[in-house]
Amino acid sequence: MRTEEVLAAIATGLWRWDNASGVVSLDAEAARLLGLPAAPVRLAEAQVRSRFHPVDWNEIDGVVALAVAEGTLAEARLRIMDEHGRVIRTVRSRSKPLIEGNDYQLVGTLQEVAEPQPGTAGPHTPITGDWRRSREAFLLDAGRALAEARSTAEVLRVAASLSMPGFSPDGLAVFGMAGERLTVIGHHGHGDGDEGPFSSMTVDTDYPAAEVVRTGRAIYLPSPEEYARRFPMTWPLAQRFGRRSWAFVPLVVAGRTMGAWMAAFKHPVSFTPDERSVLTTVARMLAQALARAGVAESERELSLGLQRAMMPVIGPGIPGIRLAARYVPTGGGLQIGGDWYDLIRLPGGSGAGRIALVIGDVQGHDVRAAGLMGQLRIALRAYASEGHRPDAVLSRASRFLYGITDGTPGEEEYGGPRFATCLYLEVDLETGAVDIARAGHPDPAVRMPDGTVLLRPTAGGLPLGIDPDTDYPTTRLVLEPGETLMMCTDGLLETGGHDLDSGWERVRKLLEADEGEDLEALADRLVEAVHGPESHHTTGPLADRREDDIALLLLSRQGTAVREAPRRTMMTVAQAEPERIAAAREQLRQLLHDWTDEDQVDSAVLMVSEMVTNVLVHTDGDALLVAEVVCRDAAARRLRVEVADASDELPHKRHPGEMASSGRGLILMEMLADAWGVDPRGEGKAIWFELNENEGEGEG
Repeated sequence: MRTEEVLAAIATGLWRWDNASGVVSLDAEAARLLGLPAAPVRLAEAQVRSRFHPVDWNEIDGVVALAVAEGTLAEARLRIMDEHGRVIRTVRSRSKPLIEGNDYQLVGTLQEVAEPQPGTAGPHTPITGDWRRSREAFLLDAGRALAEARSTAEVLRVAASLSMPGFSPDGLAVFGMAGERLTVIGHHGHGDGDEGPFSSMTVDTDYPAAEVVRTGRAIYLPSPEEYARRFPMTWPLAQRFGRRSWAFVPLVVAGRTMGAWMAAFKHPVSFTPDERSVLTTVARMLAQALARAGVAESERELSLGLQRAMMPVIGPGIPGIRLAARYVPTGGGLQIGGDWYDLIRLPGGSGAGRIALVIGDVQGHDVRAAGLMGQLRIALRAYASEGHRPDAVLSRASRFLYGITDGTPGEEEYGGPRFATCLYLEVDLETGAVDIARAGHPDPAVRMPDGTVLLRPTAGGLPLGIDPDTDYPTTRLVLEPGETLMMCTDGLLETGGHDLDSGWERVRKLLEADEGEDLEALADRLVEAVHGPESHHTTGPLADRREDDIALLLLSRQGTAVREAPRRTMMTVAQAEPERIAAAREQLRQLLHDWTDEDQVDSAVLMVSEMVTNVLVHTDGDALLVAEVVCRDAAARRLRVEVADASDELPHKRHPGEMASSGRGLILMEMLADAWGVDPRGEGKAIWFELNENEGEGEG
C-alpha cells in the first residue's frame, strides 16, 4: 500500500507549498479538507488563502517564519471556510520547511481535528480566541515600551518587566558580544554575582547562549533532563537556580546575531509554536531596541567628545573678572551644531593684560556646521593671537569662511555656502574697556549693580562668509565693577516659539531678578528658562516650539559695586544709520525701566528723538548720545541726557507757524525739561536736558 493511501485511510492529506513560485500542490485528501473536489490539484497561493480564516492566515505567517528561522516544524490550527465565509472544519497543519537559498518549500500534512469545547483546553493547547488576543495586546505593549527606551539600561528595565501571557518567565538574562567573548549585559531574577562563570565566556563554550550565538538558532529546553542531556558540562552550574524550563533566543539585527536572550521558568513549559512565536517576536523587538540604544549612546558619546574638544574650559584664574559659559545642543541627531564660544588670551598689553571673548553661530545644525565651526574657531584664535584689532579679526575670518565654502567641490552636497554670525570682544582687564566687533550677531546686554538691564546696540557688518570685503566697525563700552555682560546666540532668545523681541523680554526678566552674586547659577537659570520644564509655560507668540543650539557667555568685572552709582548708557547714531534713532529711544526706555512717572519717560524719549534727529538733519556729522541717571538725594533721582555733534553752529529758538513741519525742538525742551542748555566745546557742541523724578516716589 502506498504512503498516500495510508494517509488517506486516516484522513490525512499531503501538501507542498513553493514560496518562490507561489504554487501550492494538494493531494486528493488535502483538497477535500480544504473544501475542494477530492482530486490532486495545483493552485495559486491566493486560491488556497481564500479557504483559510483571515485571522488564522495572519497567524500562519509568523509560525512559518519562526520555523524557517529555527529549522523546526511549523504547526498551526487553521479554520477552513467555504465560498460563503462559513467555517466548515478545523485542520491541523504540520509542515517542514526545506530551505533553498532565500526561498523555501513547505512540505507537510493536513488533518481534521475536533474543535475543543469550552473548559476542556489543556494548559498548552493552542487556542484562537482569548489567548491570541491577549498575546497581541502583550506584543503591542512590549513593542511600544521598547520603542520608547532610549538607553541600554532602559531597554533592560523594560525587558525585565515584561509579563508574557500564560507563561511569564521568572529569570531573564541578555548576553552581548564583546570582541570574541559573550558577556551578560543585563539580568533579572538573579542576585548580583549569581551569574558566576556565565557572566563572561568564549563563544565556543558548551553553554546554550554561546551555541545560539554561534548558530543563530534558538534553543528550547523544556525540562532539566533535556538541559542535562544537551549541555552536560554546564548543567551542574545551571542546576542550582532551580529552574524547570529554558528558552535561549538569538538577538538578530539586519541578519547579524548580536547576542542572545534567555528566559527561564520555574514551571515546566512545553514551548508550543505559539509560545515560541511570542518569544521570538519579543527577542526581535529587544534586539532592535538594544541596537537603537547602542547607536544613540554612541552618538551621545561622540557628540560629548566633540563638544569637549571644540569648547574651551572657562574657569578661574583670570584676575579681575568672573566668567561663566554654557553650550546646549539642539535635541536631535548627534546633538552637535554650529554654535560656539571661546576665550583667547591676547599677546602684549600692559597691566593686567587683555583677553578676547568670542561667541558665534554657523548656519545649520549638522556635522558640516560643526566642522566649519571648528575651522572658524581655529582661524579666529590665530588672527587674534597675531594681535589684530577686533575689526581686522572679523574681516579676516569672513574672508577665510568665504574661501572655504564658496565654490568648494562637493559644497552643494551640504546645502551650498554657509555663513556665520559672530560677536568678538576685546577686554582690557585693568580698565574694563571693551571693544566690540559684530557680524550679524545679537547685541550684548549689560546688567548693572542695581538690576537695570540694557541691551547695548553695537555697530556691525554682515555675517561672516557672505562678502569677503565687508568692514566691521568697532564699538567701545566700559564695564564698571559689579556689572555683568551677557553674550548669547539666537537659540537662547528664540527657542520655545519666541522671536528676538519676546525672547529678549524673557531673558531680561531673569537678568533683572538676579542678585549678581553667583554667575554660574545665573547661567543655569537662563538655560533652564529655555530648555527646562518651565519653558513649556512661557512659549512665545509663534506657533511652533522652535529648537536651536544655545551658546551663552557671562562676564562680570570684579570690584566694589556701588548700587547707587550712576546708570549710564552711550551710543553713536551715524549719518548713514538713521534707523538707529529707534534704538536710541529704546535704550533710554530701558535705562528708565523703573522710573515712577511714565509721562516723564515719554517726554524724555520724545526729546531724545528730536535732539538726535536734528543732528542728522542739520549737520554732516554723527550724533553721540550719553544718558545718565543719578541720585540727587535719598529720595529722588535725576536724568541727564546729552547729545553731542561736531558742528559749531548753535541751535536757536524759532517761532514756527501752525503749518510748519520743523522748528519746535527747543520749544519742546523748554516745556518738558526741568533744565536744558547748549554747551559749546572745543570741536562742536552738546545740547542737554535734565528731568527730576517726582519727589518721594523714586527708589534712590
